[in-house]
Amino acid sequence: MTRIFSLNFHILTPKLKFAMEEISMKATGIVRRIDDLGRIVIPKEIRRTLRIRETDPMEIYTDIDGQIVLKKYSPMGDITAMAEEYVKTLAENTGMTAAITDRDHVIAAAGNEKKYILGKQISRELNAVMDERKSVMAGCTDTSYVSVVSGYECKGEVISPIICAGDVLGSVIMFTKDNGYKFTEWEKCIVKVAADFLGKHMES
Repeated sequence: MTRIFSLNFHILTPKLKFAMEEISMKATGIVRRIDDLGRIVIPKEIRRTLRIRETDPMEIYTDIDGQIVLKKYSPMGDITAMAEEYVKTLAENTGMTAAITDRDHVIAAAGNEKKYILGKQISRELNAVMDERKSVMAGCTDTSYVSVVSGYECKGEVISPIICAGDVLGSVIMFTKDNGYKFTEWEKCIVKVAADFLGKHMES
């Protein structure tokens, strides 16, 4: 007999929980059947809200309560400790705020603006920049400028995507709140080198 999985975040038979950080959702009332190959479709509304894209890797495991947990998998989570040390070094040597993101959140940050961005969900605009697979250097008045996280605005930014085995995994970013400071090719090169290094490290 085919079991029915109800996409309810709290009471499920069997229980199925989407463990997504900083996102709280009510029961959808949506029911999906497992097909003959054991597959189940995540409704488009949930995928849009949780920013689950086609080909995104998903981690499936069971917890101690017997719940089936489906979670977006971020390879960048494996290098969080290294990312924290890397941004700390960047911030100390440049005097700027530095950050590293995966495709969903800022996973490491250092500098004066750290408390405003660390752990925050990144903007859709930043995701679009990463998808273009090119570095960006912009001031807040430039057309290429994007908000990295909602509610935070800087005066200038340098962004470089982290690419591993052809996949974009995240980005390295440097910020300034100094209205009179203009980033140069030197900072752009530093950020790109950091992104390239992390991408190569993920391949090894």
